[in-house]
Amino acid sequence: MGTVTLGVSIAVPEPYGSLIQERRAGFGDPAAHGIPTHVTLLPPTEVDDSALPAIEAHLASVASAGRPFPMRLSGTGTFRPLSPVVFIQVVEGAAACTWLQKRVRDSSGPLVRELQFPYHPHVTVAHGIAEEAMDRAYEELSEYAAAWSCTSFALYEQGADGVWRKLHEYMFGGDDDGSDVPCQITPADRPASLSP
Repeated sequence: MGTVTLGVSIAVPEPYGSLIQERRAGFGDPAAHGIPTHVTLLPPTEVDDSALPAIEAHLASVASAGRPFPMRLSGTGTFRPLSPVVFIQVVEGAAACTWLQKRVRDSSGPLVRELQFPYHPHVTVAHGIAEEAMDRAYEELSEYAAAWSCTSFALYEQGADGVWRKLHEYMFGGDDDGSDVPCQITPADRPASLSP
């Protein structure tokens, strides 16, 4: 018996996900390549590894009640000075994300937990780095925009190396083939056409 650190999130699809990840690395965020670009539904949560089957069944149930919805990102925001974070704003799909995260953390399920801050869906682009670099992230991505149809969310586990890896994808409506969550690539693997 041991514990694992889990998170639940909506992956930002390609080409947006890797491009944002590269920009985050470019601002000097050392965590950038260990965290696929995402909108959090459940922040890092330590659980007993024996709870995994119940957690997976719970998430499948949440997904089966969900339906695809439009997601749109536009412009930047910050949680500073409360928290050292610069993010891209979720301007469409926020209500659906809020609905999902409430069900993921539902008091009748295995992932019940309180949040440190009120839930605010966003895509982090800088966290805990120098103020000047966070200012640069805020300015340089202020006109960023992306849109897609959100059809799933996924369960991730944080490894001992700090890298988050997908355990399972949950398609809305209960179709969980696990094939659509993007695996973001390293800079060495990136085609030149995707460079920012």
